[in-house]
Amino acid sequence: MSVKITILGSGVAGLCVATELVKRGASVTVIDPANGPGPQGCSWWAGGMLAADCEGEAAEEPVVRHGRDAAAWWRLHGVDVTYNGSIVVALNRDLKELQRFARRTENHVFLDRAQLEPLEPDLAERFDRALYMVAEAHVNPRQALLGLRAKLVEKGVQFLADGPRAGQVIDCRGLAAKDGLSDLRGVKGEMIVLQTDGVSLKRPVRLLHPRFPLYIVPRGDGVFMLGATQIESCDRGYASARSVLELLSAAYALHPAFAEAEILEIGVGSRPAFPDNMPRIRRQNGVLHVNGLFRHGYLLAPALARMVGDLLMDGKTPEDWHENHS
Repeated sequence: MSVKITILGSGVAGLCVATELVKRGASVTVIDPANGPGPQGCSWWAGGMLAADCEGEAAEEPVVRHGRDAAAWWRLHGVDVTYNGSIVVALNRDLKELQRFARRTENHVFLDRAQLEPLEPDLAERFDRALYMVAEAHVNPRQALLGLRAKLVEKGVQFLADGPRAGQVIDCRGLAAKDGLSDLRGVKGEMIVLQTDGVSLKRPVRLLHPRFPLYIVPRGDGVFMLGATQIESCDRGYASARSVLELLSAAYALHPAFAEAEILEIGVGSRPAFPDNMPRIRRQNGVLHVNGLFRHGYLLAPALARMVGDLLMDGKTPEDWHENHS
């Protein structure tokens, strides 16, 4: 008889955990009031960058180590992964920040304008110097979420708005689980989706910024995702005027043609995070909590899913950068 699992939540954590457990033979039901991924979850508003090396600038070592395996996991499970690396640039006044970023990261090469031009001609018009993070990749988050859900349905997984909790319950609800996880906090992120024919980018670009990591990710057909602010708040109602101005100013600084772009969406999410910004696998009152992905959802959800599979199907305790409370 297969192991019965009930997963609460169908964001990136819930869907990755469900995918991994189904692959190992578990019988899985997913319960989510929205009955699937959508704009109600912060996973919907993510950049989808699988940028483990860039995250090494500020994140702990396990984020980088486990994040480097993420692209292969997504590709293995049928998600389109673009392996074009990423580019890091800084305005002339912030060139020292580019040097600092390089010292704190790995797997990159410095490019001058002539070397940047064949990779990203539009950036070469504006920047004399750039870092090329050669091993990074990205996915379209919405396509990834919907693709995982569709494959799970094909394999017999039920998605319910509500229902009985059979077998082992795994809580992957993100910030909605704050009522049972007292040390969980929200980190508000605002993003903008733009469309323009005036800019062509083949890979994610980071613009170093003194307050938060700014990035722009190509989605194809002239569509770009611009994000993301990082504000200590559980509020996900509206984007502030200040944040929108800063994001759009950053896009303009990257390339003036963004001034004529159409704004397709302005989105807000609140990322779940623990005090050290590291995720946890925690057993509490019989429920297994998988939470605290912070801004590393697509990068670390595959690793957490594998660890949950190892724990429940093979009895292997997750490594010590997670907490596992009996």
